[in-house]
Amino acid sequence: MQGRIVIAALCALMLTGAAPAPPKRIVSLNTCADQYVLALADPAQIAALSPYGHDPELSAAVGKAQHFRTLKRPSEEVLALRPDLLVGFPAGGSVVGAPPGQWRTLGLASADSYPMILQQIRQVAAAVGHPQRGEALIARMNRDLAALPRPKRGGVAAYYQRRGYMTGTGTLVDDLMKRAGLVNLAGKLGKPALSQLPLEEMIAARPDWLIVENGSEEIVDQGTEMLRHPILRAIPRIRLPQAWTVCGGPAYVEAARSIVAQLDGAARKGAARVNPAPRR
Repeated sequence: MQGRIVIAALCALMLTGAAPAPPKRIVSLNTCADQYVLALADPAQIAALSPYGHDPELSAAVGKAQHFRTLKRPSEEVLALRPDLLVGFPAGGSVVGAPPGQWRTLGLASADSYPMILQQIRQVAAAVGHPQRGEALIARMNRDLAALPRPKRGGVAAYYQRRGYMTGTGTLVDDLMKRAGLVNLAGKLGKPALSQLPLEEMIAARPDWLIVENGSEEIVDQGTEMLRHPILRAIPRIRLPQAWTVCGGPAYVEAARSIVAQLDGAARKGAARVNPAPRR
């Protein structure tokens, strides 16, 4: 019996030794990876974030990111930082001057759905040595999404960007639309993931909503001017920060919550116009 206990203990030690030690110097190479690293790693583990980590238009975690260094010349700085984990490493990419096997790498493809976000959370959580933290984050996100009210108003929506670009199906934006009970106009028209739709065709399609990026309606050139064209004024708008949709990650919940809140806000305003409060 005592021999079995010793063998079991040795096996446990062997299994423990097989797992890589948690990284002590993590470098994130893109803004999508930044979200995961900031949410899942210990602050002391983070050596640097991506070049756009402090850009509020692109970083959904800019509040946390401000406390950390960002890369200016990644190919040069990464070597000097001597990381033991690179997150967001491009497939087939390399850092100039780095010998093979210099560090562990975790590549992250662009997440185009909520299930893929959950998969990436688990991947990053395991890589940074905090798998339980990943499961806790997933549980919170699932709980928050389940608590969203059912929108009082749906319809057809077009995610419309400068120069008339429209986001199609099979994308993160499309996934968010479906969750909020909206139909993607691009899907109805048989458009690919990214396409251009002239103003005339947009008006002919008569969507119920335009989803636009915050700040994109400020006229700075011809590309943004079209979003303020008079023929689009009659279409209600849902506005989202670009940082919430440019990458998959924890910000998915904020984007879904905002879309539902704006749909319900528009529904309440519409009901108030139809049934005004009686005069006293």
